[in-house]
Amino acid sequence: MSTPNSIATIAIHGGAGTILRSAMNSEQEKAYHAALNDILSAAQAILADGGSALDAVSTAVSMLEDCPLFNAGKGAVYTHAGTHELDAAIMDGATLAAGAVANVAHVRNPIRAARTVMEHSEHILLVGAGAESFVAEHGVALVEPEYFHTEARHAQWLRAQEKGGMLLLDHDAASQAAAKAAQEIAPIDPDNKFGTVGAVALDMHGNLAAATSTGGITNKRVGRVGDSPLIGAGCYANNRTAAISTTGTGEAFMRTVAAYDISARMEYAGASLEDAAAQVVMELLPRYNGRGGLIAIDAQGNVTLPFNTEGMYRGYAKVGAAPVTAIYK
Repeated sequence: MSTPNSIATIAIHGGAGTILRSAMNSEQEKAYHAALNDILSAAQAILADGGSALDAVSTAVSMLEDCPLFNAGKGAVYTHAGTHELDAAIMDGATLAAGAVANVAHVRNPIRAARTVMEHSEHILLVGAGAESFVAEHGVALVEPEYFHTEARHAQWLRAQEKGGMLLLDHDAASQAAAKAAQEIAPIDPDNKFGTVGAVALDMHGNLAAATSTGGITNKRVGRVGDSPLIGAGCYANNRTAAISTTGTGEAFMRTVAAYDISARMEYAGASLEDAAAQVVMELLPRYNGRGGLIAIDAQGNVTLPFNTEGMYRGYAKVGAAPVTAIYK
């Protein structure tokens, strides 16, 4: 999915993986499209009012974190120990300022914590209790870990335990048994989907921004950090090139510095946004067993949303036009 040139645009994603059409009913499909549409509309309104790309992506990702349909914030997956550890990052394409948090367990909206780190500290990445203490001093809401619980995620964790402690990526169909379980929870198998959310935006002032947030991988080892809070891997924005947010097998995105690689291909090799993104998603990542996708927007307002799985929750909205949402290829 790509779109023609335009100014003031928002794009979002809610994870990629193997879409199970057989596990989707019309009500589930409507729920996902409605959630994506509402989030796009809210961010679109910010851009239409002359708001910043940073504000647009912050709002969009906060809303994704608040929606239990997605694996970020409310509805985040469980670690092997039955806890929650959340990660997020945000980047300003105008200044290359960035902020991130990792392994936070009490922050209601990790993306707001990441922005607080960017705007109020001399650092880029803070983790764990230190991150929570710092952002709380600046008014970011903390919650008890029970806030993140949903019955669906807890059941998902129990299934992982029953399967011998295997890691489960949050949107990928592994078996007919998983497909059956998914019928009760999500159109993309919740036991194996790549559960990250993100947003990228271009505002009316020509500035880009990107934001990414995740609950991680079901049954992950305590302390594991993926690509989402790492600048250049899961999140990157530069007004000279593009804003990118990724979702997928985090270790592959980390090894290839996938988000920055798109920017580098554009800046140094003269590749278009669509070509650079396609090269990374369809050619580079598969060499390292990298599955997933990304959303990206360039300084001219071109948008691309490639993925090498069977589907990705995604959508975009240009100011003055109705939002477009999709799940399948």
